Amino acid sequence: MMADADMAKTNPAEFLREVRREVAKVTWPTRKETLVSTAMVFVMVTLAAIFFLAVDQILGFGIRLILGIGG
Repeated sequence: MMADADMAKTNPAEFLREVRREVAKVTWPTRKETLVSTAMVFVMVTLAAIFFLAVDQILGFGIRLILGIGG
């Protein structure tokens, strides 16, 4: 409860100073780190898509075989 009361007493100027102080502590990634991370995300998404496509095709084939439908 006490934290809520303290927060209510902080004026907007002090709040902005605290925000600037916290933002200064952030370690921002380099351009290279961002590009490598982005590339890895695309690679993993592509691999996951291929995996789920294969599983879907195999399960679909199995279901068609069991039910005797399709060509």
